[in-house]
Amino acid sequence: MPLERPVAAPVIEPVIAIVQARMSSTRLPSKVMKPVCGRPILWHVVNRLKSSEFIDETVIATTTEASDDIIEEWCTLHGIRFYRGSLNDVLDRYYQAAKEFGARTIVRVTSDCPLIDPALVDRAIKKFSEGSFDHVSIDPSFPDGLDAEVFSFDALAKAHREAALASEREHVTPYIWKNPEVFRLHKIKSPRDLSRMRWTVDDEKDLMLVTKIFEGMGPAEEVFHCEDILRFLESRPDLLKINSDTARNEGYARSLKQDAAAKRIA
Repeated sequence: MPLERPVAAPVIEPVIAIVQARMSSTRLPSKVMKPVCGRPILWHVVNRLKSSEFIDETVIATTTEASDDIIEEWCTLHGIRFYRGSLNDVLDRYYQAAKEFGARTIVRVTSDCPLIDPALVDRAIKKFSEGSFDHVSIDPSFPDGLDAEVFSFDALAKAHREAALASEREHVTPYIWKNPEVFRLHKIKSPRDLSRMRWTVDDEKDLMLVTKIFEGMGPAEEVFHCEDILRFLESRPDLLKINSDTARNEGYARSLKQDAAAKRIA
């Protein structure tokens, strides 16, 4: 029986950015609260998303683990709404957060992207609004760390109902983009291949590079963009060597191995 398409529609307000955040990351524990130029990484993500023209609100989706109490405290201190849910079923956490805050259009951003570009995010939201898409994403041809996805609540609800693999539950949207015959998909591609660059924060080397970029760009409160960072790195190509040996999407690759192992056991 063929899978039924969700009904695609232009952007429906409110547009809610949901940032997933937890303290228990394995490669760099507590990374969301690691300071960069005197501010936690999570602060940089939220601050940059505030510059979006189309996002109505940014909320944090964290877990019920005791280690994430500090994220709740930080959100409360800064007047940011949050939802606490499953540690491993991040798809359920996103779905419940979207329901909690009445999101109709969702922007997915992860908390390890302190250099997220609000202008690029707005391009994705605008594209989503122009076409009858269920999911619009930033293509991997951009540097790792500019990742963002825009999708409808209906698409999220369908994925929540039907996604079964561990990788689909842990990484939120694989069920959507693995089924192009069901969901209408679009990618925002870079005019040149920048995929070799890592601007995300997964380990100490990444943190070092991101810190160097912020230090080179000026006051942390100022929102700069992808093109600004590229110009800075053209003057400091040595910095790209800091984390050039780290593979992209290691977490998702691990989840795929877990899927394969579960199938063998079954």
